[in-house]
Amino acid sequence: MSTQEKELNEEIVNEEVKETVENNNACDENEQAQEPQAEPTPEERIAELEAQLANEKKEYMFLMAEFDNFRKRNAKEKVELIKNAAEKAMKDILPIIDDFDRAIQANAATDDVQAVREGVELIYNKLIKYLESNGVKEMATTGEAFDADIHEAVTTFPAPSEDLKGKIIDTVQKGYSINDKVLRHAKVVVGQ
Repeated sequence: MSTQEKELNEEIVNEEVKETVENNNACDENEQAQEPQAEPTPEERIAELEAQLANEKKEYMFLMAEFDNFRKRNAKEKVELIKNAAEKAMKDILPIIDDFDRAIQANAATDDVQAVREGVELIYNKLIKYLESNGVKEMATTGEAFDADIHEAVTTFPAPSEDLKGKIIDTVQKGYSINDKVLRHAKVVVGQ
């Protein structure tokens, strides 16, 4: 190896050593910068925790006040909903009441029983149609098997034939359901 080559090799090695030392120094500085500063004193730590606790209490109080307002608003809306729940139903029944008023006036002015009967039947059918449009249905009773879930037995009566035993012979009061839920139980006479 020539002298020039040796010098060149030494320069390359020296530069690599310099870079390594510089990199190590830079890493040491970064590690020192990342190391936490001196630990706070217990008094400083207590003051910091008290400030944090006060902040958390303040946020908690705001949250509780907001929830209380929500609860009050929700209760008010619920009361209002219950109070006015029947408003639409009553409004839709008013035309049927108007028909009854007209029927009463017409009944006072006429002696034609057949016309009065037809008028009352028309009003009745209008009311039944209104109820059906709102999910109210009449329960099937006479001739059906007695079902304690939807029927109320007023009395039992000896069945006129063997096939009517345990079945409904007569209906004292019609039963109605609303959206497949019993609105009023049918009062019936059951064959025994």
